[in-house]
Formats: sequence, structure tokens, C-alpha cells
Amino acid sequence: MPSSREIINVQVGQAGNQVGEAFWQMVLAEHGIDNSGTYRGTDPQQLQRAGVYFDEVIDGSQTRYVPRSVQIDLEAGVCNKLRGGILGKLFRPDTYLTSESGAGNNWAKGYYTEGAELVDSILDIVRRQAESCDALQGFQILHSLGGGTGAGLGSLMLSKLREEFPDRMMATFSILPSPKVSETIVEPYNAMLSVHQLVDNSDLTICIDNEALYDICVRTLKVQSPSFPDLNNLIAQVMCGVSTSLRFPGQLNGDLRKLGMNLVPFPRLHFLMPSYAPFYDPKARHFEKNSIPELTKALFDRKNLLVACDPKFGRYLTAATIFRGDISSREAEVAIHDLQTKNSQHFVEWIPDNVSVSLVRVPPVGQTQSATALSNSTAIQELFKRTLEGFSAMFKKRAFLHWYTGEGMDIMEFSEAENNTRDLIAEYQQYQEATNDVEEEAYEEEVSEAPEQ
Repeated sequence: MPSSREIINVQVGQAGNQVGEAFWQMVLAEHGIDNSGTYRGTDPQQLQRAGVYFDEVIDGSQTRYVPRSVQIDLEAGVCNKLRGGILGKLFRPDTYLTSESGAGNNWAKGYYTEGAELVDSILDIVRRQAESCDALQGFQILHSLGGGTGAGLGSLMLSKLREEFPDRMMATFSILPSPKVSETIVEPYNAMLSVHQLVDNSDLTICIDNEALYDICVRTLKVQSPSFPDLNNLIAQVMCGVSTSLRFPGQLNGDLRKLGMNLVPFPRLHFLMPSYAPFYDPKARHFEKNSIPELTKALFDRKNLLVACDPKFGRYLTAATIFRGDISSREAEVAIHDLQTKNSQHFVEWIPDNVSVSLVRVPPVGQTQSATALSNSTAIQELFKRTLEGFSAMFKKRAFLHWYTGEGMDIMEFSEAENNTRDLIAEYQQYQEATNDVEEEAYEEEVSEAPEQ
């Protein structure tokens, strides 16, 4: 297997591990690898860049592909289920780390007390994984922001990895809580404290929210009452779409850093909205024939977004589109260009050519073609406003705070998180309103104020 630039996957907490399980099942299928790690495929492209996510282990005469992944939780239930499930033989046994305490939906327990006790052991496992890499490109962290472990310990892991691997990319798939699929009353606290960390320590945060997943399941896939496996399946589909250009030969955005270069114009504004097409009711599969313009249009349609916000109320700073299947590059580029021309008011004009197009020949399992987009749109501020409202309502009254201060947290951290999120919203708003003229004026002012050389 030629050397690839490797990624280490870290899945934290209940949601992180459940989504991780769905993601690995889908990735195995795409690379023709069975649940025990043995290659069963027939297409040489499947293994060409499998090294991005898998270690090749030679076991006698057999070669096994082992995920480069760490599974962490503060209670053992989900990891035990993973160990005893169909992927039980896939992961290295020493890459699971659990404790018995649980985080009880409390961010402070995940970040300060229970989580902090585990963090050195986790870093040891990660170091071992990193040492066997030729050229580690970075990490992807799967977690939700509403609970205690994924949010608290997930944030702690991110800051520790940032310290230890300062020059590697940190990408997160972060599941944001929504009032529709709410688990606990303190979700807004946990989410705000996490966003505060993500702003500073992540390079790319791919936001997914339960509300949007729920709507896609009900409206498009016609699932009457979606369960977590239904939602996790959608997330896995999008994760596979997003990582396609990292996992298969293609000509653009071949690694996380290039993806970041094309998507993040300002370091704090690295929160991305994923979309996917086609989503359709399985019963209607035989009637689906998507033209490239239709796929493209769907990627920028609210119905196909995995975050519950409306891109019409914002402007796109940048976007990366990834088409899969037998698609001509000319056709994809023309479709993107036409869409941008028709909707020019929704794309900032001061970043020319701000939508990149990548093509990968290998289609997803069971489909002939698909498309995924990651968009950096100022509309995402809606998401942060929603969380901020819930947070501020409780924080004004200091409700539930004793659970956090009891774990050694300072109330100041809540105020800092609130201010940091307000600033983030203001920054998105500023670039939403920015036009060429405003930019030029600001630039001229800066130049005129600069001291004479």
C-alpha cells in the first residue's frame, strides 16, 4: 500500500462512538474490507489510499486493515457494545478507554474531573498510533456537544492534541443539540462551553445538528419516527462523502490541510455546514435519475443541509463540492458556475472562485453517483444564536450552575464562553455585510494609517 498521509480518528462519548460505528461500517464497505479487516474487493482503487484511515497489519500470510482509531467513553456501556458487536474484531483491543464513573451530562466532569483522570492514558494510545504513521496529517474527532463526555472530554482532548501536535490539522465532526431531539436540560451550557473551545482549538469543525437530521429522515426518507441508528446513518453518509477526496485518488482537496486552505478565510470562522445529495425515500430509488445540475442545486438547498439553518439568510464565503461517480469534470464545473451566477447575491464577491469542485470516480456503495458539499456560510450564526438564547436564559438566573462549580469550574468561564460566542456571531455578521467597497475603504484606511517607511 503506497504511503498516504494518515488521519487518526478519535471518537468520544456515546454519540461519538455510535456515529463512529456507522462511519466505519460504511468506510469498510467502500474499501471492500470485511468486518474482520480482510480485503474482499476487486477494484485496485479501493486500496490505493486506504492507508489514510487504516494500518496494514501482516498476520502470517494474511493482511489485515485495522482502523487508526481510539474509542473513549466515561461509561463502559457503548464501548462494550462496540466490542461485542459486528465490528468487535476490527479495532485493536488496546484502543478502547473507558471508566466507570460517567459524566452525567456535565461538561465540567468531562473536562475537569473524571475526564482529566483519563486524559494521559488516552494520549499514550494516540502517541502509539502516531508513531506508526509516515506522515500524519491530523486528527478527526467525533463527538456531540450536548452531553458531558463528548462535549467536556472531547474539548479537553482537542486542547491536549493541539498542545502535543501543534502543526497537525484538527478536524471535528460535532453534533449540536437541538430542542427537537433534546436529551437533557443543560445542553445549552454544555454546547456553549464546547463551542468556546472549538473556536480556539479546531481547524475545521463540521457541524451537524439533530434537528436537521430529524427533518431529513421524516420529510425525505419517510421514516415516521427516526431512531438514533437512522440519524447516525445519515451522519456516516456525509462523513464518507466529506472524506472521499482524502480516501480515494482525485485531483483536488486531497488532504485536510488543502481542504482547510480552500474553506477557511479567517481562522475563527471554521464552522462548516455539510450537505449531501441525493437523499431519497428508498422506495423511490428506481425512479431517481439525478442530472449534475440537479445534484448541484440540491447541495445548496436547505432541505439537504445537515444543520437547521437557512443559507438564504446568509452569504457563502467559500464552499467545497465533491462529486462521486462517473461524472465529467466539465459538466460539474459548468453546473457550479451556473448556480453561482444565478444566485450571485448569496456568494460574497470579494473571494473570487470561492467554490471548489473535486471529482472521485468511486461512487458510494449502492448508488451510481452522489455529491457532498462543505459550505462556509455566514448563515451558520443562526445555530449559535439558538444555543446562545437557551444558554443566556438559564445563565441569567444562574440555574443548574452548582453542578458545574461543584466540579471546580469558575463562573467566569461561563461568561467567557458567552462573550466568545457573541463575538463569533458578530464576526459572521460583519463579513455577511461586507462588500467590495467596504473592504477597499477599510484597506485604504489601514494603508493610510501605516507609518511611513
